Amino acid sequence: MDANQVVREYQALGLRLGRLSPGLVDSFTGDPALRRQVDNEPTPHPTALAARAGLLRRELVGADLAEDRRRFLDAHLVALECTARKLAGVRVGYVDEVAAYFQVRIRPGNPETYRNAHAQLDDLLPGPGSLAFRLSEFRALDEVPLKRLEGCVNALSSALRDRTRGLFGLPDEEVVEYRIVRDKPWSGFNYYVGGFRSVVAINADLGHRMSNLPHLVAHESYPGHHTEHCRKDLGLVARRGLAEQSIFLINTPQCLMAEGMADLGLHAVVGRGWGAWTEDIMRDLGLRMDGPLAERVELATAGLAAVRQDAALMLHDQRADEADVIAYLCRWLLVPERRARQMVRFLADPLWRAYTTTYVEGVRLVRAFLDARGPGVSLADRYRTVLDEPLVPEMLREEVETGVSWLPRDSA
Repeated sequence: MDANQVVREYQALGLRLGRLSPGLVDSFTGDPALRRQVDNEPTPHPTALAARAGLLRRELVGADLAEDRRRFLDAHLVALECTARKLAGVRVGYVDEVAAYFQVRIRPGNPETYRNAHAQLDDLLPGPGSLAFRLSEFRALDEVPLKRLEGCVNALSSALRDRTRGLFGLPDEEVVEYRIVRDKPWSGFNYYVGGFRSVVAINADLGHRMSNLPHLVAHESYPGHHTEHCRKDLGLVARRGLAEQSIFLINTPQCLMAEGMADLGLHAVVGRGWGAWTEDIMRDLGLRMDGPLAERVELATAGLAAVRQDAALMLHDQRADEADVIAYLCRWLLVPERRARQMVRFLADPLWRAYTTTYVEGVRLVRAFLDARGPGVSLADRYRTVLDEPLVPEMLREEVETGVSWLPRDSA
């Protein structure tokens, strides 16, 4: 089987699995005829799709593919095979499931790390009442009024778009449309529809804070998911012919890469001082915030990121009672019960139950990669590599540990 046929079969496999698991295909901008073909086929059986994934992995050995493409496809076929097996009713342990999807083996976090984060927050937010109460009060003052949410999103998007264009460049015709939605398990979602256009949905039910909103907009749009889709469509697909990059599938290694990169988007384009930068934008909109304090609080709460992964392990690996998981989230994340229940809703969703790992481990890995840049390589250069190249987590991990890149030196 030649390289083009292997890639087309990979795309078809993803589309077929998407028929059995709605939402699995996050975006597909490849050949419309292939989508029509798959849509008109009889409903596939997951066992047959699992076998097909295994066969395609073996076909990769003799295919005329560069090593980075071969590794990308192999990692994604492992993930799709696991998805197909689960759809066929095969029981897969939660830790093994996460490893198959994202090339990382997870374990519980260290409570001492969480205690240290609590101590930092206690210093930043002095006063009467419990730390959870004080943090809640601080966040209430930081909340964006619902009627102002869309305006704040658009203002932040415009400012971040200008910075992203300056650092990384974007196609002239790219555009993001924002929609305020309700009753979703996530806070925001990017729907890339092709043609350098995204629709970004913002979930109004959760409430949004002035100090969190720039992270969300950077994550979903500039320089996050929208920017990545645009640059890969233009560079990897149109210019280099890597058609496998025209399909984006949930619960695959590209998700861990994308979420880690997107979560560090504000770090890449604004960096230290983003709190004061946000405060200036909010002031122009008639809203008040303490930007420098908000930045310090967000930095401290970053030490609690792994709590969400702990909760997923409790729920799916340790089979803990849902009430105990909610209590754990309330204790360590210092969130109200309503917010903890929303988190558990996301963790319990069949499609998304493993996905929290992409945020926790993705940030760890991509940050380590950004920090491991050599002399003369800027943060923007390093971030551009993650935006543009067909990398998987194992490839980043190997470079961080050995200093040897799979990429040509001029792109690394």
